Amino acid sequence: MTVALMWEAKAADGRGGELLDWARAQRLPMTPLRRETFRAPGDRVLVITWWEAAYDADVPELPAPDAGLVSRPVHRWRFEPVAD
Repeated sequence: MTVALMWEAKAADGRGGELLDWARAQRLPMTPLRRETFRAPGDRVLVITWWEAAYDADVPELPAPDAGLVSRPVHRWRFEPVAD
């Protein structure tokens, strides 16, 4: 089974580039099957990691950055694939 973890943060004003650099520099103690990093208007950064694990498995997640780098708490979600 595969589980996808989504991590999304909104940078503090004018700090979008710093948040993106911070997210890209974060290393996890295990290597996911796949990891992608995205950015969006409004200085938002999204990181998705895919793991070969059950939905509720204990897999590494990106931490929250220092409070001064973000304008609100990090949002996190888990998803599991469904057949089409």
